[in-house]
Amino acid sequence: MSFTVAALYHFVEQPQGNLEEKKHSLLDIGRAHNIKGTLLIAPEGVNGTISGQEKAIQKMLDAIQSCLSIEKINWKRASYHENPFYRFKVKIKREIVTLGQNSKQVASRTGQYVQPKDWNALIDDPDVMVIDTRNHYETAIGRFPGALDPDTENFRDFPDFVQRELLQDKKKKIAMYCTGGIRCEKASNYLIDNGFEQVYQLEGGILQYLEDQPESENRWQGDCFVFDNRVSVDKTLSKGQYDQCFACRSPITCSDKQHPHYQAGISCHHCFDNTTDRQKERFKQRQAQQTLAKKRGRLHIGA
Repeated sequence: MSFTVAALYHFVEQPQGNLEEKKHSLLDIGRAHNIKGTLLIAPEGVNGTISGQEKAIQKMLDAIQSCLSIEKINWKRASYHENPFYRFKVKIKREIVTLGQNSKQVASRTGQYVQPKDWNALIDDPDVMVIDTRNHYETAIGRFPGALDPDTENFRDFPDFVQRELLQDKKKKIAMYCTGGIRCEKASNYLIDNGFEQVYQLEGGILQYLEDQPESENRWQGDCFVFDNRVSVDKTLSKGQYDQCFACRSPITCSDKQHPHYQAGISCHHCFDNTTDRQKERFKQRQAQQTLAKKRGRLHIGA
């Protein structure tokens, strides 16, 4: 059985008072069609990745459009041989991707979109600064050659990076990319609000680039981190080589699992020194419960 994985986002203003009602409506529809994954809704729009059978996904997308008054929502399709999510959740947030800057008019104030077929020419321009807007655990396993890594722990750190590294030259050509495009929407909006004049962004993000670009012209190096149980995808959009550490969510390789600090579900060499003994004990208990549930052929409720 093949599952369709749909990654989506859309900036569209939502009345704050109606979000709770819309949350429960989307939950009911998703559960009725056995949808898994997570949707985030906020006053600025919707963001999420969901999975299910092809027809069920289309019904869910139709429901999202109707519920949130979206004329047409763009989404990215992937197929996988097993369901990459365990549950279905709809969460209300202040932002659908958290920058913490109270950005306004995101949909109408973004950088110039660059289609994947034109991306290589743009990043080959020596006058263009290419910036990877993702976080360090994502950039660590793959990126475009020559891209500047802001080394952020989370997207909230991006404005600090801009203030520290970019403000001295607001006329610089800047080309940005992220996994699916949503972080570039907020990042380019922030740059424009701060006076930057030439801002470009990869339309559809890395995933669209990997889908559209022929192998001979594919400049991507390494894997691309994705926010589901596949952990990463390679240049062909097949499941990548990485597993994930439960404690810190960092992608890890088979060789990383040989490190003395690695314990399945408890720690890895990235986070061993950053978690307390109490946290490690809690992770250990959870891992034991998951192992027991697997032996019994059941799904642990916290998975």
